[in-house]
Amino acid sequence: MPDLILKSKSDRRLRQGHLWIYSNEVDVSKSPLQNFPAGEQVNVLDAKGKALGTAIINPKQLICGRLVSRQAHEPLNLERLAKRLKVALMSRERLFEDHCYRWVYGDSDGLPGLVIDRFDQVLVVQISNAGIELLLPKLLEAINQVVPKLNILLKNDGKMRALEGLDEYVRVAQGEVPKLVPLKENGVNFLAPVWEGQKTGWFYDHRLNRRRVQKLAHGKRVLDVFSYTGGWGVQAAVAGAEAVICVDASAQALDLVDQQAALNGVSDKVKSLKGDAFTTMRQLHEEGERFDMVIIDPPAFIARRKDIKAGELAYQRANQLAMRLLKPEGILVSASCSMHLERTRLTQLLQESCRKNGRLGQVLEQGGQGGDHPVHPAIPETDYLKSVILRTWYEA
Repeated sequence: MPDLILKSKSDRRLRQGHLWIYSNEVDVSKSPLQNFPAGEQVNVLDAKGKALGTAIINPKQLICGRLVSRQAHEPLNLERLAKRLKVALMSRERLFEDHCYRWVYGDSDGLPGLVIDRFDQVLVVQISNAGIELLLPKLLEAINQVVPKLNILLKNDGKMRALEGLDEYVRVAQGEVPKLVPLKENGVNFLAPVWEGQKTGWFYDHRLNRRRVQKLAHGKRVLDVFSYTGGWGVQAAVAGAEAVICVDASAQALDLVDQQAALNGVSDKVKSLKGDAFTTMRQLHEEGERFDMVIIDPPAFIARRKDIKAGELAYQRANQLAMRLLKPEGILVSASCSMHLERTRLTQLLQESCRKNGRLGQVLEQGGQGGDHPVHPAIPETDYLKSVILRTWYEA
């Protein structure tokens, strides 16, 4: 394996536990980046020649290297892939039932740029790293060593692939994978659109937060905004909500909301409403609609640091509109998947929304991602998900 040599003092972050190497940290006079093919595995050395580990490299990226081992000459191979898959699987099986979870979560599981979501006998694999793409045959072999004969869909159409110089494709690698794949979450049955849906077709990360909403939803009238295929709203209905309205801009997603409701015997409680979330919330307010609980789980309004200001305004606007739709005493469930929106900032935005709506607020509970999305302690980017359950009321 070739050597990647870092500049003086550029090893500090790696020694503190981080896994990423930035292109400006490489001593290009000793190890020119342009000489490395994308996806090659290299030995990482500090400026004095001491080994720091093994990394996958892509010279075209700002984050040009990602450590896969703290030892030199230990590239990802069939044996190490199988071991890491097995360790990750054992962790998930301890935490979750029904074999429905995120099996692999990238850097946090020592497999950068790899996501594997499991839907019982179906796996959806997403690769956004050139090195893992080169290892795909070995990865599939390793999966079969750990859990044989699963049906595997390669859903490699994410935007990060273009940045890695990878082609986009969606195809079956093994077995048969239908357009809609069954799963169970918190005791509720769903269908995931794994071929054509967002990301892998399902978002396991909010599982624990949706479980908390189940506990609060009984007898309530619930509005689920940015509902996608009904993960929040259908679970609320199954838990005993009096009525649920799911709002989304996608007709395809709302068709699935109706199917999920029928699958769980709550079609009489769940209705879908197609439209832009902001426009629809304004219309519902003008029509005098009020709810005991409003759930806001938007897409990432802050994709990059430069989007922070505009994104925060979007979050505040969404939560203000949602709060206006609450009954005098109601519960707002506000979520964010934007890594660049800090948890404390989200609660500040909720307080500002309370003030502008003339309400008082109490944070009853805060949540994050489940244990199948483990956080790497040295990489804050792996800790991205937030939810706040806020009780609101008017001062007497």
